Amino acid sequence: SLRGSWRLSSGNGSVSLRGEVPGCVHSALRRGGIIQDPYYRFNDVMYRWISLDNWTYSRTFKAPFDVRKWQKVNLVFEGVDTVAQIVMNNKTLGTTDNMFNRYSFDITSVIKEVNFIEVRFLSAVSYAAEQSRRHKAYSVPPLCPPPVQKGECHVNFIRKEQCSFSWDWGPSFPTQGIWKDVRIEAFNLYNLVYFSVMSFFVKSTQQWSLEVESIFDVVSLKPIAGVVTVSIPKLQTQQMFSVKLQPGEGSIVLPVNINKNSTVEAWWPSGHGKQTGYNMTTTFTMEEGNQIEKVSKAYFRTVELVQEPIPGSPGLSFYFRINGRPIFIKGSNWIPADSFQDRVTYDTLWLLLKSAADANMNALRVWGGGVYEQDEFYDICDELGIMIWQDFMFACALYPTDQNYLESIRAEVTHQVRRLKSHPSIILWSGNNENEAAIASNWFSIPSADREVYVKDYVMLYVNNIREIVLSEDKSRPFIVSSPTNGLESVKEGWLSQNPYDTHFGDTHFYDYNDDCWNWTVYPKTRFASEYGFQSWPSFSTIEKVSSAEDWSYTSNFSLHRQHHENGNDQMLQQIGRHFKLPQSTDPMKKFRDTIYLTQVMQAQCIKMETEFYRFSQSEIVNGEGHTMGALYWQLNDIWQAPSWSSLEYGGKWKLLHYFAQKFFAALLPVAYEDKGIFYIYSVSDLHEDHKLTLQVVVHAWNSLEPVCTLAKDGVIAKAQSAVPIYKDSINDVLERCGNCTRKSCVVTFCLVGEGGLRSPTNHHFLSSLKDAVGLEKAQLSVSVSQRDDIYVFVLQTTAIAPFVSLDVGSIKGRFSDNGFLMTKKKKVVVFYPWEPTSVEELEKSLTLTSLADIV
Repeated sequence: SLRGSWRLSSGNGSVSLRGEVPGCVHSALRRGGIIQDPYYRFNDVMYRWISLDNWTYSRTFKAPFDVRKWQKVNLVFEGVDTVAQIVMNNKTLGTTDNMFNRYSFDITSVIKEVNFIEVRFLSAVSYAAEQSRRHKAYSVPPLCPPPVQKGECHVNFIRKEQCSFSWDWGPSFPTQGIWKDVRIEAFNLYNLVYFSVMSFFVKSTQQWSLEVESIFDVVSLKPIAGVVTVSIPKLQTQQMFSVKLQPGEGSIVLPVNINKNSTVEAWWPSGHGKQTGYNMTTTFTMEEGNQIEKVSKAYFRTVELVQEPIPGSPGLSFYFRINGRPIFIKGSNWIPADSFQDRVTYDTLWLLLKSAADANMNALRVWGGGVYEQDEFYDICDELGIMIWQDFMFACALYPTDQNYLESIRAEVTHQVRRLKSHPSIILWSGNNENEAAIASNWFSIPSADREVYVKDYVMLYVNNIREIVLSEDKSRPFIVSSPTNGLESVKEGWLSQNPYDTHFGDTHFYDYNDDCWNWTVYPKTRFASEYGFQSWPSFSTIEKVSSAEDWSYTSNFSLHRQHHENGNDQMLQQIGRHFKLPQSTDPMKKFRDTIYLTQVMQAQCIKMETEFYRFSQSEIVNGEGHTMGALYWQLNDIWQAPSWSSLEYGGKWKLLHYFAQKFFAALLPVAYEDKGIFYIYSVSDLHEDHKLTLQVVVHAWNSLEPVCTLAKDGVIAKAQSAVPIYKDSINDVLERCGNCTRKSCVVTFCLVGEGGLRSPTNHHFLSSLKDAVGLEKAQLSVSVSQRDDIYVFVLQTTAIAPFVSLDVGSIKGRFSDNGFLMTKKKKVVVFYPWEPTSVEELEKSLTLTSLADIV
C-alpha cells in the first residue's frame, strides 16, 4: 500500500507540505495549519484559489519485494480526483480524468528498488472550462450554476462529483487529491481483479442459485486450467468446477446450486424480515501459480420493478417486489456527507445510516450529483436492511458524448457495477437525475430546431452506453434511464417522454413553495414520490461552530451567503407565516433562535402532511390516480452547516423532521385528513398480517389538559400492507358532540392499539392554523434528568397543552426517543441516547426546552 504520508506542493512550489493519502489538498492545508476550517463563515469563497491551482503529490518508496521475481507489477489507484498525470521514475505512466474510475498502470519495466512517484494534478475548474471550449460544434448546457450558489462552471464536462462545483444546498470545493486507496500489486500468471456473487430464484424448481463471477488479469500466454471450489457450510453447499483462464482479461462465471435439503433464509428490507447473509469461501486452485482464497457473503433476495396496468386507472403501476412481496418504499435521498471525502469515516456513515433505520426508513436513493459511495456504505445498508436506489453520477445537466468522454464513462460504469452488484441492498440502477425532465421541460431554453442533437446525445449516453453495460453486467436487478421518468412509457416514447412528471407512470419529483403545505390537495397522487421537500435551518449549535456573533440573525450576510436556493429564506418565512406567528422578539439572539425553531417545525409538519398523503394513497385509485408505493423525501443528510432540505444536520444531529419521520414512517400509523367537511382516518400498515385494533380518538381544548371528549372504536381491521379508511364523520358533528369545541379552540389526537403491546404512534390533526388557536396558553415546562445504565431519562412536566415541544442539548452528540411532540398530558418521559460519553450535569446545563407558545 502507498497510503500515508506524501509530499504536496502547489503549482509554483510556493506551498509545500505533508499530504495524507487517501486525502485531498484542502484537508492537507487544514491539517498543516495553512488554512482555517473551510466551512467557517465565507471561507468557501475565500479559498477558491486552492482549486484554481495545480497541485502535485509525490513520494519516494522502496519496492517491498524483489521486483525481478514477478511477471507483472501494477500501480493501482482505486480513485483519483480527478485530472492528473502519473509519473514514476521520470516516466509518464498515463493520465486520469475520471474520479469514479479505477486506474491500473503496468510498472513492470519501470519499478526499481527505490522509486519516485508523482501525481501531477490539473485544476478541475480550468480543465472543465477548457473541455467546454473545445466542444465547438454546439454548447452543452448549463454553462454555469445560478449566482446564488457561488459555484464554478461547466461541471458536466468533467467526470467528477457534480455537486463539488456547488449545488443549491452545498458549497463549491472542487477538490484535488488521491481520494481512495493506492497500492502496488505484483503477481505471476494471474491476479483476481473483481469478484461478485448474485442470487437468483428459479421459479420452476423453487430453488435458489448463485452466480459467482471472477475477473482476472492473466499474464500467462497460454490458458491456465484449474479447479474452483465454492463452499457455503451453513447451507451444506459445496461445488467444484473445472475452469480455464484465458490470457488477457479472463473471466469465470460459475452457477452454484444451493443444496435442496437446506432452508435458505432470504435477505429482507428493514421491517419485513431478517437481513440474513451466509459466509462463503471460494478457492481457486490453478495448475500453476498461487492458490487464491476469497471469503465473502452470499445473500438471497430477488427484486422486480412492477409496471402493469391498474384497473380503473390509465397508465401503469410503479412499485418494487422484494422476494415476491410488494414493499412500500419509505425513506429519503442521500447526498455526499462531506465536501471532503477523506473526512467521511465508517463512523460518519454508520451514524447517518443507523439514524435512517431508526426513523423506520427502509430505503435511500443515492442521488446522481454526488459519488458512488464507498464499500462500507453499502455494507452497512446490507446489514441494516436499507434498500438503495442507485443513480449513476449525472445530474441536472446535458452531457457531451464525444468518443473520449464515452470511453471514460463506459469504464466508469463497468467498474462501478462490478464493484457494487453483490450488494443485496441495491435494488435499482438509475441512469441520471432529472435529465429526461430537463429536455422534456426544456430547462435550458433550447430552440426546437436544435433539440434533436441533444435527444440523440441523451439516448447515446444513457441507453446505448450505460444501459447496455448495466444489462450485460448485471441481470439481477432493474434499470431505469432517469428519475423522474415514466418508466416503460418513456421507453415507448423513444426514451424521452413528453411529461416525465405524469402521475400515471413511473416516479415524480415534486416541489411547491408557494402553496399551503397543510393542504393535501396540492400534492400529486403519484405512483412513486422519489423527491419532495421543504427547507429548514440547522440548529443554532450546528451553525455556531462556523459563524461569529455578528452572523446570528436571519437576515445577516452570513445567513444569505449560506442559502444557495433562490429566495429560500423568504420562502421558509412565507410558509411559516401561513400557520404560525412569526417571531417579534426585540432580543436579536432570541429572534434568531426562534426563527430557526419555527423553520424546523414548519418543515417537519409540511413533510409529515405530504408523506402521510403518499402513504394513505397506496391502496386507492381516485380519479384515475393513486397506488402510490414509495415516498423518498429530499433529503436525508447535509454536506455542510447551512439551510437545506435535510432531516439530519451536518454532524448527524436530528432535526425535528427526523423525529417526525420516525412516526410518519412507522409500520402502523393512523392518518387523518379532511375533505369537504368530512373527517377521515385511515389505517396505514406495513405489517404482514391483518390486525384487529381499537382506534382511540381524543379531542382536547387548547386550554385544558383534560380531554373534552374521547371515542374508542373497537374491532377496527388494519389490513396488512394497505391503507384503508377506518373512520369517517362530519367534522361539525365531531365538534358538536364535544361540548363547546370550535375549529380554533380544539385539536384531535388519535392512535391504534392492539393486543400484545401493538400500538401505533399517537397522531394529531389540527383543525385550524396554530396562529389562530384560541386558548393556547404559555406552558410552564419543567424537566428532571437522571441516568439509567448508558441512557438518560428526561421526565417532562407541563402546566398546559404544549405543541411542538423541542428538547435541544446543544452540541452534545446523541438523539432523543421523541421530540417536537404535542404534549397533551401533564407528564411525559423521553429517553436520550448519547453517541459519546456525557453526564446528567452536562445535559442539564446544555438543555433548552422550547414549545410553540414560547415564540413571541
